[in-house]
Amino acid sequence: PARPSPTPHLSAGSLVLWRGFSKTSHHMGRLRNARIHVERAVKQKKIFMIQGRYPVIRCLLRRRGWVEKKMVHHSGTTLPPPQKDLDSSVMGLGSASTEDEDKHEAFRPPQLLDFADLMEFDDLDGTHALMSRMVRNEIPYFIWTTRRDVLDCRFLSKDQMINHYARAGSFTTKVGLCLNLRNLPWFDEADADSFFPRCYRLGAEDDKKAFIAEDFWLTAARNVLKLVVKSEWKSLSVQTEEEEAPGDKQPKKQEKKPATVTPEFVDEALCACEEHLSTLAHMDIDKGLEAPLYLSPEGWSLFLRRYYQVVHEGAELRHLDTQTQRCEDILQQLRAVVPQMDMEGDRNVWIVKPGAKSRGRGIMCMDHLEEMLKLVDGNPTMMKDGKWVVQKYIERPLLIFGTKFDLRQWFLVTDWNPLTVWFYRDSYIRFSTQPFSLTNLDNSVHLCNNSIQKHLENSCHRHPLLPSDNMWSSQKFQAHLREMGAPNAWSTVIVPGMKAAVIHALQTSQDTVQCRKASFELYGADFVFGEDFQPWLIEINASPTMAPSTAVTARLCAGVQADTLRVVIDRRLDRNSDTGAFELIYKQPAVEVPQYVGIRLLVEGSTIKKPLAMCHRRMGVRPALPQLLTQRGSGEGKDSGTVTHRSAPRKAAGARSLGHTEKPVSTATTSAPGKGKKGKAKSPYHFPSLYPKARLPPPHPLRCQGPVLRLQHSKLVGSKALSTTGKALMTLPTAKVLISFPSNPELKLASNALKPRKVGLEL
Repeated sequence: PARPSPTPHLSAGSLVLWRGFSKTSHHMGRLRNARIHVERAVKQKKIFMIQGRYPVIRCLLRRRGWVEKKMVHHSGTTLPPPQKDLDSSVMGLGSASTEDEDKHEAFRPPQLLDFADLMEFDDLDGTHALMSRMVRNEIPYFIWTTRRDVLDCRFLSKDQMINHYARAGSFTTKVGLCLNLRNLPWFDEADADSFFPRCYRLGAEDDKKAFIAEDFWLTAARNVLKLVVKSEWKSLSVQTEEEEAPGDKQPKKQEKKPATVTPEFVDEALCACEEHLSTLAHMDIDKGLEAPLYLSPEGWSLFLRRYYQVVHEGAELRHLDTQTQRCEDILQQLRAVVPQMDMEGDRNVWIVKPGAKSRGRGIMCMDHLEEMLKLVDGNPTMMKDGKWVVQKYIERPLLIFGTKFDLRQWFLVTDWNPLTVWFYRDSYIRFSTQPFSLTNLDNSVHLCNNSIQKHLENSCHRHPLLPSDNMWSSQKFQAHLREMGAPNAWSTVIVPGMKAAVIHALQTSQDTVQCRKASFELYGADFVFGEDFQPWLIEINASPTMAPSTAVTARLCAGVQADTLRVVIDRRLDRNSDTGAFELIYKQPAVEVPQYVGIRLLVEGSTIKKPLAMCHRRMGVRPALPQLLTQRGSGEGKDSGTVTHRSAPRKAAGARSLGHTEKPVSTATTSAPGKGKKGKAKSPYHFPSLYPKARLPPPHPLRCQGPVLRLQHSKLVGSKALSTTGKALMTLPTAKVLISFPSNPELKLASNALKPRKVGLEL
């Protein structure tokens, strides 16, 4: 049927048909149907909001009965309008740091009242635009954006879904991935060097020193050993060819002899590698932390100049026959402890990247240390932020018809506690437009990003079987592996390696990403394969591109979007629903999080009081007197009092040492003068003391044959010991104890001690 011509403005007399509802001939019927659909969507919480066009997401949500609420700028205009370029029209605004999309794609301003501009694929009559107008004040329960910082997740309710997690830069940026993968041994028994090329931050001084002294120099030394072994094999092959064709010898033209490097250069490389092996075996514990690695910095500078002569200028590397076998032995030992020995090659090529950019911007391949340091030191802003990273380049990648390629693999995270990861079974590979070569370090040769390669023309020297659009599906790649004679490489090496790398990268970032139950996020990981099919993780992108740039991406990107909705929407309603090509590869045991009840954690304390026995000792009281006063029945006891006269305890101690004992008599009550009362005796008063269950005896006189001890309580005066918070800790009464000692003929007392004396104890 012919497409109806759009009407610029809505009017009551316009006759527009919408295929989604029953056919009607007037505007009121369409409006009534739209209102019914909106009311049902609001009741079922099926309001969604999208930043960008995303025709697949929008169409699939509408088929599920969802109604779109247009995203609005703070200025009042809707966000976002359609884009100009079809190649990136599916996507919205990209981030400059962690997103894979291009932020330079322009939007044309929307015309909300212009009916023609509101039409979009299945919205031929503007009914969806009308319903969007009806739900402009409703809360969206499904939000899809290209950038995480468009909305603040802290202000979303628990039932609002959004396709981003906060603080995910710990693994979606090159700097974050470089730092977090170093902590992998704390999370799992795995080595990050087995799937992630060595990486350093050039903006951090400690990382910079480690890169120069512990990696670049040692890699150059290992490469010298590899060149010695390679030259030996090359000379043997040339000698074999000359022996097979002796009649073809012809006088060769005199060529200029290249420079030569002495065998001492090989000895230096051997010694450096041997010392490195001893360091890995922890044999350097007696060396200082600042001790140089075999050579001084000046010695390493001279070593690098000779290395550049051999590798880049074609200087002849002379070596002894005994050195060849020694090189082979050391290389064999290094392969057992250096997982990246086979992929690092022998030219010491490194790739320098801005640590928080995507789509290949600012990336350069370099093989001279001075050029790398000059590049970083010449950019103070990047140095200050520590954004430059340098990563070991894979010099021996798996090639297809002599051309480099990488693979884009999608995975979905639906929860961080427990960590839940879904792996997409389909993927695609991207080819470079130029044949692979390590002598040409141009980005067109070594970077396979479509955002770079789409602006270049395919080289005429490429293999004719390579696709003109530079993309293959994973099924086509598997067929090529079978033709290579490795039919099981995909299922036994490539896929398990990619799954393990993704899981390990997420494990190290689990503590930094902000966990939100209603959120989810789709990521795109880039892998390069070694000659042994081992996958090497290059980076992880947030908001991976969904642009239908080729026939391959048009089909796969639509499929991954549809399957994402199956996992995050359909599976929430039915746990047994189809998840498409997504496969659940990892789910941690749930970790219980204590519920926050609003109680502030508070630790409260007070100073420790000194023991009362210490107070007695300062006041001149011996332990014998408290024992004498507090022990019921035997005449000995404990007390916490303070003696104001120093002679009384000495007399008591002397009397007890001479064998005088006191025997208790009747328990008649005695009170202070003027305060005595008849009747039942009062209960004893308890005092805190250093001794267990210390207390004063009830008030009664103690009569014995020798000394006479009279104990009498006076008026009690309470005192409180307060803590720092003002709370009463204990109440201490005050008592007066009157003690009378008669003269003792066996003691030589002073004249003033013959008469009974009164000693007062107050507590």
